[in-house]
Amino acid sequence: MKIAVLKEQASGETRVAATPETVKKFIGLENEVAVETGAGANASITDAAYAEAGASVGSAVDVVKDADIVLGVQAPDAKALVGAKPGAWVAALFDPFGDKPRVESYAKAGLEALSMEFMPRITRAQSMDVLSSQSNLAGYKAVLAAADTYGRAFPMMMTAAGTVQAAKAFIMGVGVAGLQAIATARRLGAQVSATDVRSATKEQIESLGAKAIFVEDVAGIEGEGSGGYATEMSDEYKAAQAKLVSEHIAKQDIVITTALIPGRAAPVLITDTQIATMKPGSVIFDLAVAQGGNVEGSKPDETVVRHGVNIIGYSNTPAQLPADASALFARNHFNFLSAFWDKEAGKPELDEEIGNAVRLTRGGKVVNERIKG
Repeated sequence: MKIAVLKEQASGETRVAATPETVKKFIGLENEVAVETGAGANASITDAAYAEAGASVGSAVDVVKDADIVLGVQAPDAKALVGAKPGAWVAALFDPFGDKPRVESYAKAGLEALSMEFMPRITRAQSMDVLSSQSNLAGYKAVLAAADTYGRAFPMMMTAAGTVQAAKAFIMGVGVAGLQAIATARRLGAQVSATDVRSATKEQIESLGAKAIFVEDVAGIEGEGSGGYATEMSDEYKAAQAKLVSEHIAKQDIVITTALIPGRAAPVLITDTQIATMKPGSVIFDLAVAQGGNVEGSKPDETVVRHGVNIIGYSNTPAQLPADASALFARNHFNFLSAFWDKEAGKPELDEEIGNAVRLTRGGKVVNERIKG
């Protein structure tokens, strides 16, 4: 089979869908791998490194020609895949809820779109889960960016000139990104607290040495929401949480928000009124800014100052760490395809559970139940 890797075309996208490491592994499964010239440049991977790993390197047209599988970070336009074999697989991020025209264009082109963000949150798919691998890096980067903007030290420092107090960091949302944010802020020496609507995360927060901030008098979600995500809460819980958060964030120096609900705009966790209670010079990093934002007034890739508080957030946080983000994303791709590799057929054969979850289009139609209609 021929596996094609194109240079990412989306604005600000620095990642690449395959690395020399995964190229070697795919070739080890008796595949041909073709990589577009310059595909890895932003992730510090040279064309020579791909060639040394055994890939052919050339123009986009040559790379796509007769391709059986196309790997991407963000799905390319269907028109960029003219020349691929009929029914070719394209594994990438498709934003299926937000960009349905792209999905429909893949159906019309006769391509089989495999949405990596629809990978089910099940044990055997953990090594294939790009959202988790990228969120882990995003949580780390959010704390570093906030620390850089903060302009003060994170750890407590006792000096001959006096004591510098430790920064107080509050993490809102304890998924993969939130847990990494807690761990990173702790390593930097901050006093860390965190909250989540899922009661089951309290133990995780405390295991990382942070203080758990939870609504006590109103029931939250005891376990996980669908697919491991939080779900929408009752109005009673929202009101109680807003009161608790308002009292807590007024004392914080750094706040990291991470809440996302698949297929919907990000929930607003911090209002302008709450921002006004924070100390001047405080920093809020909104990890959900590209999906509408958890913070009132936040804007992607801009520093917004409200009431003396700096509100920041990247439209693509993992792309701020292109080398590591690419390495993890590429391994997710390889783990996904290799797990279903049929050696006799010389190609992968997806099972029903994962195949039906990630497959968006097939046979000229949109087939995924989550986005049909």
